[in-house]
Amino acid sequence: MTDYTKLIDAETWAFIERTNSYYPPDTIDYTVQQQRATYDRMCREFFVGYPDGVSAETMVIAAQAHDVPIRIYRLAGKPPEAVVLYFHGGGFILGGLDSHDDVCAELCGRTGYEVVSVDYRLAPEHRHPAAFDDAMAAFEWALGRYSQPIVLAGDSAGGNVAAAVSHATRGHKRRPIGQLLIYPGLGGDRSRGSYVRHAEAPMLTMRDLEFYKDIRTGGEDRTGDITLSPLADADFANLPPTVVTTAECDPLSSDGEAYGERIVASGGKAFWLEEPGLVHGYLRARHTVARARASFTRIVDAVAVLGRGEWVW
Repeated sequence: MTDYTKLIDAETWAFIERTNSYYPPDTIDYTVQQQRATYDRMCREFFVGYPDGVSAETMVIAAQAHDVPIRIYRLAGKPPEAVVLYFHGGGFILGGLDSHDDVCAELCGRTGYEVVSVDYRLAPEHRHPAAFDDAMAAFEWALGRYSQPIVLAGDSAGGNVAAAVSHATRGHKRRPIGQLLIYPGLGGDRSRGSYVRHAEAPMLTMRDLEFYKDIRTGGEDRTGDITLSPLADADFANLPPTVVTTAECDPLSSDGEAYGERIVASGGKAFWLEEPGLVHGYLRARHTVARARASFTRIVDAVAVLGRGEWVW
């Protein structure tokens, strides 16, 4: 058993305890509607507002059969040099435009880029590939709206969606200029690495992951589907420059490591950074935990660099 008392510092433990007070570890046993209500309340408790000069506009994209809600963040007085298409986390059943509202606002304020948050459809009402289809619709919409380079970004489930879009669009005339994945789940080998070492980690366990996996597909075997599991792809060439940030105390960490390694092995550019002592969901700790604050600064800097078409790693 991993001794988390040695890996996790007091500030991070305080964040974990605060999170658990709003979103208890047994929330996975609630109904989906109860889980959503609990998660939304927790996100409201951690909300820190917008940076000065950042405004947001909520609108919809007209997709083939339905509308996809989005929220666009802009920084006053600064024409954006790039656009960030952001996909939120939440296990494909939780979250939306409000759950990551302040994260996207800060990403906009600190990079000066326009940030577009995508409210993709959620399971179980909308099974895979609904989220992927909405993400692709958002990317195509962004291509038509913006002449600036587009960076894909997302955390957890959203990191999965961002990566899937990168794989699906690499043959397009206009492709993402880069992607930034934050503790993503990419469909890696669950019998080894962090999946075993951190199976009972605070904030996310293997039991949680199995629940999210089954509910996303309705229990259907989708082995080999790269729109579901980007690590199932046999070809990692020609992907956009990629930065992957993971948390040490997270069963998903090995996915980020494997993904970066495969891109590099295929001749691409990728950088994987595992943040010591941090846990899944630490974006919400970026104002209260020094390690998370430093990591968020690295994330912001990486998005800024990718948007300029540079590579410094």
